[in-house]
Amino acid sequence: MKKALITGITGQDGSYLAEFLLEKGYEVHGIVRRVAIEDPENRLWRIRHILNKIILHPASMESYASIFNVVDKLKPDECYHLAAQSFVSYSFEDEFSTINTNINGTHYVLSAIKEKAPKCKFYFAGSSEMFGLVKETPQNENTPFHPRSPYGISKVAGFDLTRNYREAYNLFACSGILFNHESPRRGYEFVTRKISNAVAKIKLGLSNELKLGNLEAKRDWGFAGDYVKAMWLMLQQDKPDDYVIATGEAHSVKEFAEIAFRHMDLDYRDYLISDEIFFRPAEVHQLKGDYSKGEKILGWEPIVSFKELIQMMVDADLEALKRQAPNNL
Repeated sequence: MKKALITGITGQDGSYLAEFLLEKGYEVHGIVRRVAIEDPENRLWRIRHILNKIILHPASMESYASIFNVVDKLKPDECYHLAAQSFVSYSFEDEFSTINTNINGTHYVLSAIKEKAPKCKFYFAGSSEMFGLVKETPQNENTPFHPRSPYGISKVAGFDLTRNYREAYNLFACSGILFNHESPRRGYEFVTRKISNAVAKIKLGLSNELKLGNLEAKRDWGFAGDYVKAMWLMLQQDKPDDYVIATGEAHSVKEFAEIAFRHMDLDYRDYLISDEIFFRPAEVHQLKGDYSKGEKILGWEPIVSFKELIQMMVDADLEALKRQAPNNL
């Protein structure tokens, strides 16, 4: 039985990946902060339904010793490094902690694998935010990086670290440059979940407006459940390499909101407000990925459409709100 270690297992991607690997017959281990184990109701909600099938290890991305000890103890066959401070807007508010945690955490995991599990295949979660001020559209594996946020900068550094460990130490180390991927498990601070949750609240009479930042910003949005399969496929290849994973479509924030409201038979123009307080200091206006390399070599392609993704998220939030206060709705 293969042994997989996931950092960031409590997040959106980590939870879908853990489910996927369990279905593949893996022994699944996850690194979590000790505070998460002490507060499972709030911090482990995405993996609550599989807690009896996985093994969690308390450790911190800010402590090399704790990461080293987990890798030394497990000697995993595959390691998926997903843990990061991943909310772009917050990275502007606390750029020091974002850069330190994201870069050092990646370095710690790579170093521990090199020292204690050199046969382990390593996956690094890159991001389309690495492209930032794009030089070409769509973006592919050869497009130059020009990050426009501390988060994007930290991911470029992680990408370079991963490539360096591959080239210098012959580790099987891959980076997935994943474009925006969403789901009902997305954090409420992200614009897509903010939209789906607000639309559900408005439909139920619990709210009457939705304030967002730049409505014209365009992103390539896919379903997180589709994207974790691409992570796994990268580590099943004969040679390590880096891949762009995307849908090849770009849609604006306004389009996302319009479809979400329409799904609930509402007109977005009656509720949607653009507020400059939510604009980024340095905006990324359009990201669209070219996943043709992943399609050709990995045999991967997105399954869930843009419209299906939005409807799935709105429906999930609507049902969740009804469960929370069934007597009041």
